[in-house]
Amino acid sequence: MVAGAADMIRRRGLNATSVRELAKHAQAPLGSTYHYFPGGKAQLAAEAVQFADALAARTLGKGLPAGPVAGLRSFVTMWRKVLLDSDFQAGCPVLAVSIEDPGEDDGPQRSAAAAFENWTGLLVRSLRDHGASEVDAEQTATLIVAAVEGTVAMCRVERSTRPLDRTVDKLEFLIKAVTDE
Repeated sequence: MVAGAADMIRRRGLNATSVRELAKHAQAPLGSTYHYFPGGKAQLAAEAVQFADALAARTLGKGLPAGPVAGLRSFVTMWRKVLLDSDFQAGCPVLAVSIEDPGEDDGPQRSAAAAFENWTGLLVRSLRDHGASEVDAEQTATLIVAAVEGTVAMCRVERSTRPLDRTVDKLEFLIKAVTDE
């Protein structure tokens, strides 16, 4: 159910996705949804964001041992695959949740903030390990996450990976400017 919720949120957004639709998408009885997620939609959405966070962090974690440029490339490759495999219908569930009104329960937004912080932290450590100053590492990591998330949204609208391709070239240039790579 959590993976299904992440998929629906990345395609439709949080507010356009109901618990009933999530249960149907996951081919699960509606009652079991509330059994496993007593916090309802907010709990399921928060767990979906945490699931997406873990996937992206794993992807970064596979690339970052070879350096921040390799980490960036693995991150971008993941997003390119999401875009192409979904025919530009899916983006990032973390971004989708972060831009919507939290309503009464801000658990999904807190999970989104934690995801962005996690990805940024992974990049900061890699950048520092490769010679970037603390300030450069923090600023560059924040820019990478913001730029990639923003270009994923642009790619969906343009139905092209061109914005992602253009952005990654400049991000690589910036990484090389602040590190020993």
